[in-house]
Parts: sequence; structure tokens; C-alpha cells
Amino acid sequence: MESHGSSFSGLNSYFRALAQTPSRLARRACSVSTSHEERSQVRARSGSAMQRTLRWYDLVGLGIGGMVGAGVFVITGRASRLHAGPSIVVSYAIAGLCALLSAFCYTEFAVDMPVAGGAFSYVRVTFGEFAAFLTGANLIMDYVMSNAAVARGFTAYLGSAIGISTSKWRVVIHGLPDGFNEIDVFAVIAVLAITLIICYGTRESSVVNMVLTILHILFIVFVILMGFWKGDWKNFTQPANPNNPSGFFPFGAPGVFNGAAMVYLSYIGYDAVSTLAEEVHNPVKDIPIGVSGSVIIVTILYCLMAASMSMLLPYDMIDADAPFSGAFRGESDGWKWVSNVIGMGASLGILTSLLVAMLGQARYMCVIGRSNVVPAWFARVHPKTSTPVNASAFLGKCFYLLAACFYLLKIISSCEEMIQLFFAIAFSGLDVSSSSSSSSSGAYDNFNKTQLAHELA
Repeated sequence: MESHGSSFSGLNSYFRALAQTPSRLARRACSVSTSHEERSQVRARSGSAMQRTLRWYDLVGLGIGGMVGAGVFVITGRASRLHAGPSIVVSYAIAGLCALLSAFCYTEFAVDMPVAGGAFSYVRVTFGEFAAFLTGANLIMDYVMSNAAVARGFTAYLGSAIGISTSKWRVVIHGLPDGFNEIDVFAVIAVLAITLIICYGTRESSVVNMVLTILHILFIVFVILMGFWKGDWKNFTQPANPNNPSGFFPFGAPGVFNGAAMVYLSYIGYDAVSTLAEEVHNPVKDIPIGVSGSVIIVTILYCLMAASMSMLLPYDMIDADAPFSGAFRGESDGWKWVSNVIGMGASLGILTSLLVAMLGQARYMCVIGRSNVVPAWFARVHPKTSTPVNASAFLGKCFYLLAACFYLLKIISSCEEMIQLFFAIAFSGLDVSSSSSSSSSGAYDNFNKTQLAHELA
């Protein structure tokens, strides 16, 4: 094969090299890496190594923080009102089971190949660079769009918690087009603060997440207890309008599964934990407990939240946009303050989901940079902080630029189905990769386990 220098030694050589471009692209697109290469040569391209400082309880906290955001306070009401009714509890259980099965795939790969690439690396060693590029691009696009929208929602929930209109917190810049002239200062501050935290250190990020997650869970437990206390068991079977379908399954099995498909978005976030495999002290032990344990705990919380919401109001009276806070906002006996508490809990959920998502997306970008699909500058790991500072800072800037603009949020909010498609593509590739990996086990697996033991020793 001609070198790059000989390719430009003359016009004929240049045209011969140009004619070889399709075959070169095909070889690059179909080139498959190995688990050993990902853990050694590819990882070495980052320069400094990421320190193994995380334990299983850190992963459980990060998994819960990444999944339990503000979306559960909204999507539960929509799924119950439009699809499942009181059987939304079963919908959450089904969605949790599906999430757990996908989490098993992530766990299998993360234990066998504890690197920071997550689904990108898993698909790369199975199908090659082109399939890995599609997977990584889908995940990065989803993180950028959804996190910008989530950051924007932080101001709205914080405003509802303290009773201040969000319009008072937005800075209007005259001279810019309508929709682009309202800057959300609090969203920008939140993203900048989280960016600084994840750049400073992974261990420090885990501590911050643990504190915020514990506070968030306390708010959720409070909401659950209030629902069971103030609710009525008859709301599980009797709608407010007798003309509407009644019973625990008012829309039958189709309604349950349609609700499960909708609420599955509430489980997105555990995939970011797999990108921290390179920083886990004992991947073989800690990753299965951290990833699977967080999904199980979140499933229990979601089912209890759905049950308490179903007890508070008949399904046909639930506010689809604000089911929990709406149930207490209409109270006339002094319980309106509960809606403010819910707003504060949702604000904490936004912060934790942002922190975990930004940790994950930076490591996706770092490993994509290691493979030279994007500039290698993104792959650099800072020698003092042991974090991918370049990738974290770059994507943090993308987030706060998008989060600052009001009109872009409207565009992002209209992309919910596209975001679902992004994750469907990524998860499908991962599940197929897991099947392919399982069918080719044996001596290769034994080699990987032996090699991994030597690396962790």
C-alpha cells in the first residue's frame, strides 16, 4: 500500500490513491477493535490514566441520580391520564424489567471491558467503527439536546418551589430576534457549576451527587407518604366521570403496554454509569451491583410514586402536565405548600440527572476521540484531575449555549420522538452486540478475564 507521501508524489499517484478511497473507507468502517486493544493501546492515547476511585455505592448513587430526574413528576401523569389509568403501576414495573434487561447487557460489557466508552466501545469491538460512530453520534446528540432542555427546566421548577415567576429570572437582550433574546441565567449558572465539578474530579462529583440524590429521595418519599395519606383507595377503580372506563385496568392490556413505552424514558440514565467503568475500583464486583441495583431501586420508587398518585385523584382528573403538584395545588385546606415542596424536589432531580449525564457524555466524547473519529484533543485526560477536561469543557459550553436560549428549547422539546429514536438505535446496537458477544464466548472470555485480573492487580 502506498504511503501518504507517495500518494502525492505525482498526478498519477494522486489519482491512484483517490481511486482507493472507497476501499480505504470500507476497511476503516468495518475495522473491529478488540477488548484488549481498548484497555491498552486505545486507552493510552489519553495520556494520563483515569483513577479508579469509585465503589459500588457510588455507582448506585450515580445511577439513581441519573434516572430519577424531574421527568417522572410529569410523565407519570401523562401516561396515567392518556394510556394506563391506575395500572400505571404495572406499566412502571414492565418498563423497569425492560430497563433491567438492558442494564444486564451494559453490565456484561462493562465487566469484560472496563473502559470509559460505554456503548460506543461495546459496538466498536463487535461491529466496527462505522456502527460505533452511529451509536456514539446518536448518544451525544441525545445528551446535548435533552440536557439543554432539562437545564432550562431547572429555572421553572425552582421558581415554582419558591413562588417566583421564571420570567423575572430571565434577562431580555434587546436587538435580538424574539425567542432568542431571553437568556436563562439560572440554567447557565447550573450548567457552568456542574461543568466545573466534573472537571475537578470524578470522586468529588460522586460525593456531590450522593448528597443531592439523598435529599431528592427524601422529597420523593415525602410525596409518596402524602399520596397514601391524603389519597383514597377507591380511586384505583372508580373514575370521576362514570361514563369513563372503570377498574384497575380501564384501557386493558394495550393501555398498560402503551404506558410502559411512555414511562420507559424515566429510566434513561443508567447507561451513563457504564461509562465510568474505567474509574471503578473493582469492576467485576462493583459494576453489576451499581448498575442493576440502581435500576431495581428506581423501579420500586417509581411504582410507589405511581400508586400514590393514583390514590390522590381518579385517573380522569389527573393533571397531565403536573400530576403531583396539581393534586395539591387545588386543595383548600392548607396543603398548597406541598406543591412547592414537589418543585424543590424536582429541582434537585434536575441537578443530579444533569451531573450524571454530563459525566457520561464527556467520557463518550473522550473515547470517540481515542478512536480518532473526532479530534484526539477530546481524548486528553488531565494529569492532575484524572478527568477528560477538554471533552467536559467543550460539551459544557454546548449545553449552556443551548440552555440559555428560549427558542432553541422549543425546538428541542419538539424532538422527543427523535430522542427516543436515538436511544432505540443505541440500545438495539448494544443488545445485538451482547448477543454476538455471548455466542462467541469461551477461550476468548477466559483470556479477557485473565488479562483483566492482571490489569487490576
